[in-house]
Amino acid sequence: MPSLKDKIVFVTGASSGIGESTARAFAAQGARVLMCARRLERIETLGRTLAREHEVAAHAFRLDVRDRAAVDAAVAALPDEWRAIEILVNNAGLSRGLDKFPAGLVEDWEEMIEANVKGLLYVSRAVVPGMIERGAGHVINIGSIAGRETYPGGNVYCATKFAVKALSNAMRLDLNGTPLRVTEIAPGMVETEFSLVRFHGDAARAARTYQGFQPLGPDDIAEAAVWCATRPPHVDVSEMVIMPTAQASTTLTARKT
Repeated sequence: MPSLKDKIVFVTGASSGIGESTARAFAAQGARVLMCARRLERIETLGRTLAREHEVAAHAFRLDVRDRAAVDAAVAALPDEWRAIEILVNNAGLSRGLDKFPAGLVEDWEEMIEANVKGLLYVSRAVVPGMIERGAGHVINIGSIAGRETYPGGNVYCATKFAVKALSNAMRLDLNGTPLRVTEIAPGMVETEFSLVRFHGDAARAARTYQGFQPLGPDDIAEAAVWCATRPPHVDVSEMVIMPTAQASTTLTARKT
């Protein structure tokens, strides 16, 4: 298994959930972890924890991936020792609302499109040219089974995750002939802050999403990301779909009553 020791791994949206677990998983393999999120205090605390527990370097900075100018400025301003990003994990994203299309809130749609699609594009555009120049790199995009199968009320969220799938495929085509690899990891239900954000802070409703079955945890997805990143250089895991055993589709989950 190729070593991740001292490789620079950039994780977006690292303040909680899959992003936090991904930062922890790569640090456990000896990687140097570069993290961004809107909640700076959280990732600064995480960085100190990773440095203490794994004796690795960690660098955290505040960034809203929806802000193109801020993305470009932040990547351009990275210290010299953090510029050679070898693995980019595009994790930042969110869902807002579960309303049927005619009742959907336009501000929710815009937030999802800005974060899930434009944010992924902005960060990738800022990072990938350097990977090409250095002749090494791996882009791991966190998608969703919602990017393969729509469900009632999922409308715009599903559309953004279909876009992540399409962009991952497009990156792979456009980077063909370079040593760069592109992976999309598409999880089913993962118990994180996802539903709390979707339901605008309604904790009781969010908790019901995961009742009656064992959902995935963020560590499950983080382990998958590390596995994809540690395949031999000639192996590109182009897609990985990961579901809880109890979940068969976006709308069919076996729940115990």
